[in-house]
Amino acid sequence: MKVSLISARAARSRPQRGVTLIELLVGIVIGLLTVAVAMGALMVSRGVTGSVSDSSMLQQQAAFAFRVIGQQTRQAGSLKLNLASQKAEGVDIDMSDPVAFETQVDPSAPVINPIRGLDNPGNGEYKLTLSYLNYKEPVYTSTNTASILRDCLGQNPDDNLIQSRFILDSTVSELRCVGASGQPQPIIQNVANFQVRYLLQTSAASGNPQISYVDAATVASAWPQVVGVEICLVLYGNEAIDMPDNTSYLDCDNSTSVTMNTLASPRTRRAHMVFRNVYQLRSQGLTTVG
Repeated sequence: MKVSLISARAARSRPQRGVTLIELLVGIVIGLLTVAVAMGALMVSRGVTGSVSDSSMLQQQAAFAFRVIGQQTRQAGSLKLNLASQKAEGVDIDMSDPVAFETQVDPSAPVINPIRGLDNPGNGEYKLTLSYLNYKEPVYTSTNTASILRDCLGQNPDDNLIQSRFILDSTVSELRCVGASGQPQPIIQNVANFQVRYLLQTSAASGNPQISYVDAATVASAWPQVVGVEICLVLYGNEAIDMPDNTSYLDCDNSTSVTMNTLASPRTRRAHMVFRNVYQLRSQGLTTVG
C-alpha cells in the first residue's frame, strides 16, 4: 500500500508535455495540403462532370430537334389515299380496286409546295416551311373519323392544311416553330446556328438525273424538284471550360472557322457541337400539293 502511494505521488509530480509550436504548425500545414488536394480533385471532378453533362444535354437537344423536324419533313407533301375513289359510299372495298390520290383540298385555293425556304428570312418570314394535307380517316370504329396528324407543336388545325415553320431567334438563341396557333414557340435552346440546304434534282427527263446541294436562292422557283433537305444545327453548352487559345470549330458551311475563346457571352469558352441530318421527301416525283 505504501509503494502504491509513492508511485502515485511520483506520477503526479512528473511534468506534463504538450506539442510544440513547430509541431502544431507542421500539423496545420499538412491539414491544409490535404484540403487543397481534395479541393483540386473536387474541382477537376466537377469540371469533368459539367463537360459530360453539357455534351449529353447538347446531344439530347439535337436529337429532339431532328425528331420534330424529321417528322414534319417526312410528312411534307403527303396526300390522302382514297381507296373508294370509284365506289359509292357504303360499298365494300376490294384491295384490288383502283385507288386515287386526292391532291387538292380546295380547287380555288393556291397551289402550295410541300417545302419552301429562305436563306435570310426577315420579320414574319421563316427559314423552313413544311406543308401537307390535313385529312381525316377512320379512327377506332368505322363510323368515327378524325385527323391524327400534328404539326411541330403537336397541334391540329381546323383547316385543311398543316404547316410547320421553323426559324432561329438569334436574340435568345432559340430554335422556334410556328404551328396552327400562329405563335412561335421554342423547341430547343442554346442554338448558335441553324442552316438548311436542299437536294435539288435536275435533268430528270434526260434519264440521267443529277442531285446537288443548293441553298434556297438557287432553288428559286424549282421547289417541286427538291427531293431532300439537310438540316445543320450548332449548339453550345452552359459550362465555362478551360481551353487553349484559338480553339475553334467549323461552322455549318464546313469552311468557316469559329474561335470559341473570342465569342461574345454567353457562348465564350463554351463547348460547341455541330449536328447534321439529311431527310428525303416522301413526295419525291410530285410536282405540287394543293
